[in-house]
This record gives sequence, C-alpha cells and structure tokens, in this order.
Amino acid sequence: MKRNTWQREAVRTALGESTGFVSAQALHSSLREGGSTIGLATVYRALTDLSEEGEADSLTQDGEALYRACTPGTHHHHLICRTCGLTVEIEARAVEEWARSVAAEHGFTAAEHVVDVFGLCAACSRVADSPVTP
Repeated sequence: MKRNTWQREAVRTALGESTGFVSAQALHSSLREGGSTIGLATVYRALTDLSEEGEADSLTQDGEALYRACTPGTHHHHLICRTCGLTVEIEARAVEEWARSVAAEHGFTAAEHVVDVFGLCAACSRVADSPVTP
C-alpha cells in the first residue's frame, strides 16, 4: 500500500463525492476549482494507485480512462447511464456462474472478468422518451 499523502487523500475524497465515473482531467479541474494546488500527474498517479488497491473502479470509454470510488474488497459489476453517468453497483450471480463455466469449459483456471452494462437510467429514459415541442 502506498503512503497516504494529502494529495492522495484529496483525490480519494473528490472521487468519493462524484456520482459516477469521472476522468482524471475532470477530477483535477474540480480539485483546482476548490482551491487545491494538486498537479494533473499527481491525480493520475493517485487514481491509478486507488484502482490497483481496489478503492476505485476504472473503465475505458471512448478511449479515456474513467474512475469511480467503489466498495473495497467486493467483486461487483456496474449499470452505467450513457447520458448522465449515474452508476449503480450490482451483483450478478448468473454472470459469475457463466464466467466460471465458460472458463472451465476451455480449460482456464483463476479466470477474472469485468462486466459493465451501459444503458439509460430511468430519468434519462424519461427525457429521451418525452416528445420534443418546437
């Protein structure tokens, strides 16, 4: 585990206050707007460390790494709104069973997987389905 510095704690706190996945640049901007002097490279390093230690989830969307605070030590999956970024952690026993079965069927052991389901949350679905008035 890495040493806990004020910069790392600032990134951890800011990430925990985000409602969905966020880029390092967006998190850095948010920190700077709040008066922090933290550098962008430091934000990237802290996010990478938090992700490696299981304190943050990461995914790549449109070629950009995005991060979100998560519950450490738990294996979970995500439902992610493509419009607003709302993210919900979910358990998916059927996915777990399928992954183990497919891995074993092909002779794989110690298989790991990541499942993120993208769609529209209820609020964004309502907006998308509402008629546009001129």
